[in-house]
Amino acid sequence: MPRKFIRRFLPDHQTIKRNKALRIFGTVLHEPNLWHLNRRSAANAFGIGLFFAFWPVPFQMWLSAATAIPFRANLPLSVATVWITNPFTMPPIFYGAYKVGTTVLGTQPQHFELQFSWHWVIESISTIGPAFLVGCAICSVVSGLTGYFGLNWLWRFSVVKSWRARKEARQQRAKK
Repeated sequence: MPRKFIRRFLPDHQTIKRNKALRIFGTVLHEPNLWHLNRRSAANAFGIGLFFAFWPVPFQMWLSAATAIPFRANLPLSVATVWITNPFTMPPIFYGAYKVGTTVLGTQPQHFELQFSWHWVIESISTIGPAFLVGCAICSVVSGLTGYFGLNWLWRFSVVKSWRARKEARQQRAKK
């Protein structure tokens, strides 16, 4: 079940290979193991994608793809999972990461107004930056591990459920 569910949402490997942003990886993208979808590769990809989703950098997809290659994770799933943080979800997710950082550091949350300028970014690095970056790091590690172990567990649960259903069906046929 997880394989069929995940495949519905992933682009095919030809689409990913033609992506201009991922051309920096060259022929490495032609490695067939990067396109297989099994429990290990899906769990690795999900963990990697969620890990990089909380990084406040503009090139999360590249980082996710570059990490998926040596870990033999499913490349499309790894890149697609990063998009959990998109322009619509990024503000509440990063604000939540900031709140986690202030809680862990034991500092008071500071009032700030978001401005889209380099001056505001440079100024914010010294004021809200430490709490924000600590919160992003914590959320990144926790979500990556949760994604890896959660998908691994879900996949195993689905397979065991399927085995049990087939076993019961065989027993029902044997009774007839």
